[in-house]
Amino acid sequence: MTPIERRASASLAGIFALRMLGLFLVLPVFALEARQYPGGEDPVLLGLAMGIYGLTQGLLQLPFGMASDRYGRKRVIVLGLLIFGLGSFWAAAATDLTGLLVGRSLQGAGAVSAAVTALLADLTRDEVRTKAMALVGGSIGLMFALSLVVSPVLTAWVGLSGLFGLTGVLALLGVLVVIWGAPTAPEPEPGQAAGRLRDVLAHADLMRLNVGVFVLHAVQLAMWVAVPALLVQAGLQTGQHWQVYLPAVLVSFLFLGVVFAMERRGHLKKVFLLSIALIAVVELGLFLQTVGTTRLSAMAVLLLVFFCGFNALEATQPSLASRIAPRALRGTAMGVYNTLQSLGFFVGGLMGGWLVKSWGSPALFLCCALALLAWLLVAWPMQTPGRGAAPPPTA
Repeated sequence: MTPIERRASASLAGIFALRMLGLFLVLPVFALEARQYPGGEDPVLLGLAMGIYGLTQGLLQLPFGMASDRYGRKRVIVLGLLIFGLGSFWAAAATDLTGLLVGRSLQGAGAVSAAVTALLADLTRDEVRTKAMALVGGSIGLMFALSLVVSPVLTAWVGLSGLFGLTGVLALLGVLVVIWGAPTAPEPEPGQAAGRLRDVLAHADLMRLNVGVFVLHAVQLAMWVAVPALLVQAGLQTGQHWQVYLPAVLVSFLFLGVVFAMERRGHLKKVFLLSIALIAVVELGLFLQTVGTTRLSAMAVLLLVFFCGFNALEATQPSLASRIAPRALRGTAMGVYNTLQSLGFFVGGLMGGWLVKSWGSPALFLCCALALLAWLLVAWPMQTPGRGAAPPPTA
């Protein structure tokens, strides 16, 4: 990477890390702590307050991405982080569950993922973009693992309101990183029309990636409806689950070295398809764990393989989307991509809960495996772009 690419990757990964750490810190304790608020005895309102973030984020990813094509990436990112920070401080000051719901919805309204990813694509060459996206994905994975360890400790000190206040502070730090740390993207080329949604929706390979990110995150959330219970069955208490998650996440980052090496040799599509197949095998393995004896060693191996495939796809999918989309459409393309990602979370949680309730965990993992195999068939004809030689911006 050139110095400007290293600066762009580090600063934008930092923005993602600060924002996602704030979100992840709340998730492990929200359902328990929010019950202490007036209105918290209503499970429907409690679930809505927890999930409303994903809905507002899913609705606004595309408008924010299109706006970044027209008005500039950094302006849109700063605006989104300020909205996210406002929602965090609102939730910190809430005295009942309705206040938490409003704060969570405002947090989701700061939907900057598409604009941040588009800016990173603007500032990196094709041949290093997967590595740059992997740094972003790695920062998210590390924040998730860190939150599992420190969230209960912080909650004991400052409570749920304190966690939301810390989230707001992290959002403001993200604004400072955008203003003084992130490079500015080059202006669009003259004559290019920005933000044409119909061009994105008509592009077959972009839509293959959009279907893929929907399936990936639907499977990710759905499987976690049942995975914690399997770990308990294997003899690991809930408070000790991080002992499996954290090593799996950290060791899986080594697999990214294989991804980068294969990309340099022109085999990025093979890695992409292999990663889908790996996660499908994991789902079949989890299915076998539910119909036989659940073993902790097998669960640890399956989760390690899952995170290897998941991290590889988190790096390669947005990289491919940003290469395929013309520069003037990147914000719009990443907006559609992130919208499908958020909808995948929503559908995965909904369908995962329904499948476990109606048919049990074996049906859940079997359906996840079938969804991944269907995605593999959809992705198979995709044409991956060549590695461009255009230099990145130098200032």
